[in-house]
Formats: sequence, structure tokens, C-alpha cells
Amino acid sequence: MAEVVRAYVLVSTTVGKELEVADAAKKVNGVLRADPVYGEYDVVIEVEAKSSDDLKKIVYEIRRNPNIIRTVTLIVM
Repeated sequence: MAEVVRAYVLVSTTVGKELEVADAAKKVNGVLRADPVYGEYDVVIEVEAKSSDDLKKIVYEIRRNPNIIRTVTLIVM
């Protein structure tokens, strides 16, 4: 059985759209949680995928949100 790929996606959003982006991310398959945060980033999203290709698809789906300015993906070792 293949090991699960987990990652954290750090998201910068358009001003005032943190909650909307977090709520939309929670609807994406593979997203475990999406929390608005204070600091350099606006939302932290925890993702779990069956492979690195699946992770890529999940991150792409998250990034389709027009209120997202930028993302940084941190893959868990």
C-alpha cells in the first residue's frame, strides 16, 4: 500500500476574502481542514492525497479560486 502524501498549503487572499477562501477550500476533495489565520498568510489548508500527482490536482483545484493571490505548498516529510 502506498504511503499517503500530506501537505500544508499557505494561502494569501484578496483583502477580506479569508473566510470565503477557507470555506471554498473545505469543499475540495482531499482537504482535511482550512483555517483562516493572522500573519503573513491568510489561510492554512491541510491536504491529504494518495500520490504526488493527486496532490498536484488538489492544489490546482484550490488555486482556481479567483480570490487567491498566491500559494506556497509545504509537503510533509
